[in-house]
Amino acid sequence: MVLKNGAALQRAIEAAHGAGAGTVVVPPGVWPTGKVHLKSNVNLHLEKGATLLFSSNPADYLPAVQSTWEGLECYNYSPLVYAYDCENVAITGEGKLQAKLDVWKVWYARPKPHMDALVALYHMAAKGVPVSERQMTNGQANLRPQFVQFNRCRNVLVEDISIENSPFWVLHPFLCRDVVIRRVKIKAHGHNNDGVDPEMSQNVLIEDCVFDQGDDAISVKSGRDQDAWRLGVPSKNIVMRNCRIKNGHQLMAIGSELSAGIENVFVDNCHFDHSGSAVRSSINNLLFVKTNERRGGYVRNIHLSNVSATSIAGGVLSVDTDVLYQWRELVPTYERRLTPIEGLHVSNVVVGEAGFMCQIKGEASLPVRNVSMRDIKVTTVRGKPVSIEHAEGIVI
Repeated sequence: MVLKNGAALQRAIEAAHGAGAGTVVVPPGVWPTGKVHLKSNVNLHLEKGATLLFSSNPADYLPAVQSTWEGLECYNYSPLVYAYDCENVAITGEGKLQAKLDVWKVWYARPKPHMDALVALYHMAAKGVPVSERQMTNGQANLRPQFVQFNRCRNVLVEDISIENSPFWVLHPFLCRDVVIRRVKIKAHGHNNDGVDPEMSQNVLIEDCVFDQGDDAISVKSGRDQDAWRLGVPSKNIVMRNCRIKNGHQLMAIGSELSAGIENVFVDNCHFDHSGSAVRSSINNLLFVKTNERRGGYVRNIHLSNVSATSIAGGVLSVDTDVLYQWRELVPTYERRLTPIEGLHVSNVVVGEAGFMCQIKGEASLPVRNVSMRDIKVTTVRGKPVSIEHAEGIVI
């Protein structure tokens, strides 16, 4: 049934594309399927009551396609919904995209063969191995695919749908331009289940969405190290507004894969509402900028305003320039490039309880510059309200 439904859906998409443009309608019902590959000038429309239920059998997402893993290009299992080099492409309707997690949740564990594969990919990218030779579906690499990836697309619309569960990142516009994500509801609490990860993408609007995440609600990225320096496309002109967050690690994360640069990010009128979430709140920070000595790139002109939250573990603003996680020991620094960070502006924020208000850990040789925090109200601060290392031009 999975293969039969998937084949029928793909034939409809090909027919609409072949006709020049069209809408492929999924009617009410639960429709098991494997991968779905979108085409230019096609709208995949899920009617209310329709669910595309995606298999968790990795074989259903072969052959491998050109994709990414945490900022590095490679050939990997197809994202569950995938569009490559498309224009005027959409997913709309009040239906649902849902991933079965039977196998993916086993892969969340990231055992040694998986980490060995990631180390190998890191070395290939650093040494300029062609992307076509970075084949990551062999053996037990177990690199989970994104749920929805738009790869090198223009004029993208995702509107009104619900998304539940995900093997990896949920919505991933990569090297895209002119993206609108509107009135989307996401509920995904697996490993690395960010809501939206705009990466090396420009002119992105995310509005009126609801996020219930196992990781960051939004994480703006622009590639990792040598791969991103090669591509050289920054993420910029990204607006997140009028969104509701039920759970997640950060409201807005910048990095740590930011090697091509990130600028002009605006977050406004977003609020935390934990009602109806079955998972205990795991919110860390409202705005978190993270990088390390390997990334290079830059961060500038980031604005967050009119945000409220009840209780958060971290703070309103956190900047950390030494975030390497397990990579500190797993792989070497091939080339040291620091990240200039300047122009972080936060205003009109109300928080009930927080670990701190502002924490900045800059580099001694490259201080964080031009940070302002105005009209910030935190009722209870559990730790030191403000902690600043290596920063200049700070107004709090």
